[in-house]
Amino acid sequence: MIELSVLLLFLAAGWFWLDSLRARDVALDGARRACEAEGVQLLDWTVAVKKIRLGRDEEGRRGFQRTYEFEFSDTGNNRIGGSITVIGRQMLALNLPVIMAPSSSVIRLH
Repeated sequence: MIELSVLLLFLAAGWFWLDSLRARDVALDGARRACEAEGVQLLDWTVAVKKIRLGRDEEGRRGFQRTYEFEFSDTGNNRIGGSITVIGRQMLALNLPVIMAPSSSVIRLH
C-alpha cells in the first residue's frame, strides 16, 4: 500500500511539473507578443512564477492559476515590471504598466 501511495505521489508531482512547464511557455509567449505589440524589449526572455492558486477558466473548469512576473524596457536603460496570469494553456490577464514618455509640451517654471 505504501508503494502505491509513493507511486501516485511521484505521478502527481510529474504531472504538476509538466503542467507548470506548459503554463510557463504560454506566459512567456504572451509576454513576448505583448512586448512586441507595444514596441518594448522583453528583458532576459524569461518569466518567473509569483503566485500559484486554484482558479477557474472562462468555461468554469478548475485548475491551477499561475501569475508570472517579467521585466521589459522601453529605452534599454531601465527595467519595468509586468505580469501575466494563466490557467492551464489559457491567458487570463496581462499587466503592462503605462510608460510615460517625456513630452515636448511640458511647461517649465523659471
